[in-house]
Amino acid sequence: MITRRFFTLTAGTALLSGCVGGAGSRMGSAAPGSRETPALRPVPNSGWDSWIASYRSRASSRGISQGTLDSAFRYAGFLPDVIEKDRNQTEFKRSLEDYLSIAASDERVSLGREMYARYGSTLAAIEQRYGVEGNVVAAFWGLESFFGTRRGNVPVVSALSTLAYEGRRAAFFESQLDGALKILQAGDVAPERMVGSWAGAMGHTQFIPTSYLQYAVDFTGDGRRDIWSDDPTDALASTANYVARTGWQRGLPWGMEVSLPSGFNAGLLGRGKGKSAAEWEALGVSRAAGGGLSGGSIIQPGGAGTPAFLLTQNFNVILRYNNAENYAIGVGHLADRIKGGGPVRADFGPDRTGLTKADRQQLQQRLTARGFDTGGTDGVIGPKSREAISAYQAQNGMAVTGEPSSALLAALR
Repeated sequence: MITRRFFTLTAGTALLSGCVGGAGSRMGSAAPGSRETPALRPVPNSGWDSWIASYRSRASSRGISQGTLDSAFRYAGFLPDVIEKDRNQTEFKRSLEDYLSIAASDERVSLGREMYARYGSTLAAIEQRYGVEGNVVAAFWGLESFFGTRRGNVPVVSALSTLAYEGRRAAFFESQLDGALKILQAGDVAPERMVGSWAGAMGHTQFIPTSYLQYAVDFTGDGRRDIWSDDPTDALASTANYVARTGWQRGLPWGMEVSLPSGFNAGLLGRGKGKSAAEWEALGVSRAAGGGLSGGSIIQPGGAGTPAFLLTQNFNVILRYNNAENYAIGVGHLADRIKGGGPVRADFGPDRTGLTKADRQQLQQRLTARGFDTGGTDGVIGPKSREAISAYQAQNGMAVTGEPSSALLAALR
């Protein structure tokens, strides 16, 4: 089965991955409403031209009309930058602490609460129909496109045809190209408006074409399932439909932060090792924010002494949208924050370099004060911060590693 998105979130993705990256290639580092990345430009390629000629015949045999093919490829072209992006996806995985610093940054939470209030009646109507809470739908929106401000501007037909021609995952991308053309044939969007990420994910909540065909809905009743419009209604309803049809249980939390008692048996941790709320309570587990527990399993991604989370069946539903544990925790936590909840209570402690988040923020602040732009002071050491560290090290006769350290922090005092 092809999932909604063929790629997983690589800790920072590209949403975090589906989110168009901001300054310093860190999700959420650019301000809401900031410009998209510069549009990719097509270049002549005779091999792509030949592939398109062959593909048109195959697509026609699969029910795509000549009129649709003509209009879809009239302005399409080969995009070499798309191939470069596909071949150079980062394998770096952020820690959960860094991920949540991005996924539930002050900026994202503030904008999320604003959007939750602005579209309150729409989200309430969507919840009434599909049974998925409005703050949960808003959290997907926030992680996928920063509440619609970063939907992508790459022509989808050009991107998918380029990737299908390139051949690394030819069958997958050709199936997505078929899906895109079927969307155009149905009249849901005009070819020039069908834009998205470099990999073909589209709209406010970044659907790939085959998932759009299966789950997108016309909630506004205008005859089109328009996830590209500035109006996010159809996109939000489509996401709720997806989540509902993959098993969401209304009224059940995604999970919650919990406090573990001293001497807790770590062998009880892990997804799939579920217990009832009463069983967890009997073992001394409590809800970090107060209140009752739910049944489920408990994980502690950062190891002993770091935040622990009790996960319910709804957590597994979020994983169906993007099968990355950090992403699913990020959606759940952002949903809670949008509705007024507070930040994670337990301390993550020092990272592998021995620095705490407060230390990393001080490091960024001191570098910035000395004229080395870190792209923000959120405590997340991303590419921009590493560039700043390298520049400082080079200027001061130090070994250039780009790595944060206690010694570097001390040198900046």
